Amino acid sequence: STDTAASPSDTALPSPDTGVSPGPGGGDTSPSTDTSSPADTSDTTDAADSAPSSDSASSPDTAPPPDTASAADTGSTGPPPDPSSDTGDTGDTADTGAATATPIRFVALGDAGTGRIGQYDVANGIATVCAAEGCDFALYLGDNFYPGGVVDALDPQWREKFEAPYAALSFPFYAILGNHDYGFGFDVSRAQAQIDYTALSSKWIMEDFYWTQEFGDVSFVGIDTMAIYEGFGAAQEAWLPGELAAVTSTWKIALGHHPYLSNGPHGNAGEYGGIAGEGAVVQTFIEDYVCGQVDVYLCGHDHSLQWIEETCGTQFLVSGSGSSPSTLFGTNPVYFENASLGFLWVEIDGRTFTGVFYDETGTELYRSSFTK
Repeated sequence: STDTAASPSDTALPSPDTGVSPGPGGGDTSPSTDTSSPADTSDTTDAADSAPSSDSASSPDTAPPPDTASAADTGSTGPPPDPSSDTGDTGDTADTGAATATPIRFVALGDAGTGRIGQYDVANGIATVCAAEGCDFALYLGDNFYPGGVVDALDPQWREKFEAPYAALSFPFYAILGNHDYGFGFDVSRAQAQIDYTALSSKWIMEDFYWTQEFGDVSFVGIDTMAIYEGFGAAQEAWLPGELAAVTSTWKIALGHHPYLSNGPHGNAGEYGGIAGEGAVVQTFIEDYVCGQVDVYLCGHDHSLQWIEETCGTQFLVSGSGSSPSTLFGTNPVYFENASLGFLWVEIDGRTFTGVFYDETGTELYRSSFTK
């Protein structure tokens, strides 16, 4: 793979320990520090995951992606997508859906870094699915270390909350930052510690605060939504359009910690936690630089599994229950949602994207595919 990471000098972040306290969109109350063994079953969800939010986004303007085998769909709020509707079809029938010799397969999960039994259970489920279906790498969607990130690259939490839970997984994890990774405020030194660990690990990869990676005909763009939330998004605003314009891959996939739309307690950008205007900068950033510019946006922050109905020309998927699930009560139209532990598995083969949500046992919850 090739990597085009942003230069640290371009991030326009404040100096460490600024003392800025994150608001409801970035500062959900974290699980208490946990040093228990994997047998500890006292998983908790963020205490701040309590206020419902309404959907401030426009109604979806396209049909859902076709559902190829929606078995065991225990969380869907409506009928499965219409197999006859291809939201991504560009009209090129000559090669639509044509398979490639080397499909890309990966898992995506977030909000996992507790070191508790839930994290181990999801890791075991991933091992089961990857042994059967294949996995090239993982996308790690932020809140990698509860409750307040790591102090440095030698922090014992690296073993307790990353290396040990995923010891059975041999593929690399491409990680982005979440709100908890910035510590108890907006401590850039704690975020930098996760970048520094890349040089010490054969599994962990976070080469900068935001980055791009290419695998075959798929380009991935990692975004630091916490910096955007805190008002330090100017560097990414200057960087992302040119980065996407330079991409020649068939597929463009962005990942950020914060959601654009979500039916979980944090809710939609622009009204996180049910507070008008909360996370408006994240909403604006996604609408200006992500909507219609990438095919798929993956996120966490809310501890659930969701496939939101296509909005603004982009598919939005939430996979934030990598250690402890929360609740679902929002009203955004979805193809699927479930408030259980689990993860997302993806295969991209030619012009076909297949996404499958699994629970922590490796049991399939929902499957859908679309082409472009």
